[in-house]
Amino acid sequence: MHLFNPWHDLALAHFTPNYTPPASAVQMTKDLAVLPVWYAGGDTVIAEGTVNRMFVDERKEVLPVSSPLISFPEIALHPQEAVIPWGWNPALRKEMLTLGADVNQVPTMEELQRLRGYAHRQHAVQLLRELKAEEPGYCGESYYFTRMEELLAFLSSSPGDKVLKMPLSGSGKGLIWILGGITDKQADWCRRVMRQQGGVIAEPVLRKVQDFAMEFYLDQGACRFAGYSLFRAATSGAYTGNELLSDRHIIEKLSLFYPAIGWQRLRDSLIPKLARLFPLYRGYAGVDMMICEAGGGYAVQPCVEINMRMNMGMVARRFHDQFMETDAQGRFEVDYFRKPGDAWSFHRRMEQAYPLVVADKRITSGYLPLTPVTADTRYTACIVVDQPPGVGGR
Repeated sequence: MHLFNPWHDLALAHFTPNYTPPASAVQMTKDLAVLPVWYAGGDTVIAEGTVNRMFVDERKEVLPVSSPLISFPEIALHPQEAVIPWGWNPALRKEMLTLGADVNQVPTMEELQRLRGYAHRQHAVQLLRELKAEEPGYCGESYYFTRMEELLAFLSSSPGDKVLKMPLSGSGKGLIWILGGITDKQADWCRRVMRQQGGVIAEPVLRKVQDFAMEFYLDQGACRFAGYSLFRAATSGAYTGNELLSDRHIIEKLSLFYPAIGWQRLRDSLIPKLARLFPLYRGYAGVDMMICEAGGGYAVQPCVEINMRMNMGMVARRFHDQFMETDAQGRFEVDYFRKPGDAWSFHRRMEQAYPLVVADKRITSGYLPLTPVTADTRYTACIVVDQPPGVGGR
């Protein structure tokens, strides 16, 4: 049984059963609750409400969507089924038990403590160091500081802007940018993070050209490659969307900057390293990377961070492979609308401008919302598939 809980990273960082997600995260959870139907592969999805059921039933009429929906009160009826959320944390564990889940359907607190350790950004610092030792051509630096004086010494020892990261936080969150010198407010932030989480990650800011990721699935000591993700992020680091492309087309794009054989070497190097770093983990792990301008050319930063959970890159990968033709291209987007009704207006405009075309249960072109859109919707997830070559304009 799959469950979408995008507040997972923040809850894992706080690590208390009584954690309350911010209102924005609660809204996103409600609006995008049925997102797992696009990657669950026929497994049951936990999602409340008539609107969600009607939405999924309508999609089943034109696409091979096979996942049934159940509501929270029904989860105890299936104690033999595993619950697979976006990510586990103490708050979700408590919620699921309160709603009637069997104790065997949730991890123990000891297992969650280990997961929190796995999610710590110091593992990305270590992995980057190992990868650069194997391939000196990789770029990027990352350091974990537990003492304020060491952090300040690093910031003053080299020119250029820096980015500081909480060891545990949501993707694209928990970051501050040091533009020139550190301010008193930023220094106070660092001291607070060191008290709460033990240290601060510090990195020089690179001249990024492209964000991308390699996705893996780990199963208690075994690791397999699960696909590539070519994604977009705002200047703040917040995720905005993915390119919907086959792995082959992603490699073709990335190989404009770095030889194709290099991607295979990096992928093959990561598999045993991830298995060693996270020997008891079961689930997806996405290694975020960047192509950067460096020395008059381009270089790869091979480990910006490691996402120890389901992630939007895997949603895009699974969606393309299951619902689009191999050579089809498009965009997967997650958007936020500030005003009531704006998401609905956007949805109506897109339906008219990019009508959906489906052939043999595969999307040929057009716009498709992946979650229901109503007058109250603030968060949307949708795809727009480009028309294949030779097809007339819209």
